[in-house]
Amino acid sequence: MSTVRRIATQPIAGMKPGTSGLRKKVSEFERPHYLENFVQSVFDAVRPPEGFAGRTLVLGGDGRHGNLRAVQVVLRMAAAAGFARVLVGAGGLLSTPAASCVIRRRGAFGGLILSASHNPGGPDGDFGIKFNGANGGPAPEAVTDAIHAATLRITHYDIADAPDLALDRPGRSLLGDLLVEVIDPVADYRDLMHELFDFDALRALFAGGFRLAFDAMHAVTGPYAKAILEDELGAPAGTVRNGVPLPDFGGGHPDPNLVHAHELLATMMADDAPDLGAASDGDGDRNLIIGRGLPLSPSDSLAMLAANAHLAPAYRGGLAGVARSMPTSAAVDRVAARLGIPCFETPTGWKFFGNLLDAGRITLCGEESAGTGSDHVREKDGLWAVLLWLQVLAARRQSLREVAQAHWSTYGRNYYTRHDHEALPLDVAQALMADLAAKLPALAGQVMAGRRVVLADDFAYTDPVDGSVSRHQGLRLVFDDGARIVWRLSGTGTEGATLRAYIERLETDPAALALDPQQALADLIALADRVSGLRERTGRQKPDVVT
Repeated sequence: MSTVRRIATQPIAGMKPGTSGLRKKVSEFERPHYLENFVQSVFDAVRPPEGFAGRTLVLGGDGRHGNLRAVQVVLRMAAAAGFARVLVGAGGLLSTPAASCVIRRRGAFGGLILSASHNPGGPDGDFGIKFNGANGGPAPEAVTDAIHAATLRITHYDIADAPDLALDRPGRSLLGDLLVEVIDPVADYRDLMHELFDFDALRALFAGGFRLAFDAMHAVTGPYAKAILEDELGAPAGTVRNGVPLPDFGGGHPDPNLVHAHELLATMMADDAPDLGAASDGDGDRNLIIGRGLPLSPSDSLAMLAANAHLAPAYRGGLAGVARSMPTSAAVDRVAARLGIPCFETPTGWKFFGNLLDAGRITLCGEESAGTGSDHVREKDGLWAVLLWLQVLAARRQSLREVAQAHWSTYGRNYYTRHDHEALPLDVAQALMADLAAKLPALAGQVMAGRRVVLADDFAYTDPVDGSVSRHQGLRLVFDDGARIVWRLSGTGTEGATLRAYIERLETDPAALALDPQQALADLIALADRVSGLRERTGRQKPDVVT
């Protein structure tokens, strides 16, 4: 029998959650009361009038440094809060899409996901925590605002006085009146994938000699990929690389882009490259897709998957609609037009897709930041995207390059790039964006880089489901030929600010569909630098990351 202690505390500055929960340096979370304050604030903000009696909480994370300690703290605080049951992944592990899956399939009240997504791990790295609701998706702004308000008035937190529980294998135990059920972190997710895809066709693909290189980046997707790709589908041992989750991700940066996944890129650009290369990130919600000698942008991947989704059993009946974040290229828009389905343009943040998914307005959605998903969960899902690509390749009996070339011949190619300028001084980045916002309206109607500006604004979004309005979601220049330049400050970093510039243009000339994107966009890249004044304002001569 455990007792509940009430610990006096006080508000801690800087606890406002962003679109992906609270992300800070590990050293911040290791400060006295820091983690406990935030967990208590979440419970205070989401507690129903009748309390948590009879309610189930899902809990797990990506295995980064601090994950196991945080799991034990949350378990003791969930017991003190009056939850009836906690479902926790064995070893404290649950990928973000798997957590969404478990919440939805088990009818849970919600879940706490312990992750800083694609940010670095280890003692000097980052940690994060976020609350997902009963639909399995990220908390909406009203809830994150309530959580922040609770952090500003907190005076105490409640925690059960109990020893750590064994979490290494599935089983049940009691923590006071709380039933703690340790579950296989892969099982529910694997069962869901069986419902979506033709596993027999995928087994036949690998039995026929198809080769896949999947880089799990020593992050949480490793056990999922090994269980499904190697154990279920018969991919050869070693298909899953860096498949053991490590607290510091093996010293790497678990962001599946062409910079941090450079070893996979080198593999796929070699003469003896596998048929497909793929990677996922720290918590398993992002994906990178590379064909032999052809890295595929997330925007193109979304468009091509939308055009071919009917080849998978789950989407054989067609798509209700699609959605993309505003900075994502417009490639999927033309697919939607041809299919005769709606295409929604939302702010960045998966919660905006959640409303559309819950309302049945869309089936597929995606962001340029390597996130793609569907109505099967309420998070982006890296391994799901890889399985859907395998289904497409198996059905079409073509290489990824052949699928891409056919797609571009049909729809044209949206040349697209994102330039990240990381760890900028926050005041410099904010001043640059404010000045840019002030100058944009005067650019409407001007001819720049041989194109006329038809729209220059700060993107605002009215949710078609609940009518809520989200303002200041990115500065954009739109030209008469459909080319675009977009600037945003990212909320996913923990040091300074990350300023991102997104540049795209459509090419329909069959003779110009195989250019290098940086070459194809050179004039617009130069224009983006000149209009923003980024080099002069920051002293940066080139981006930190180009994708």
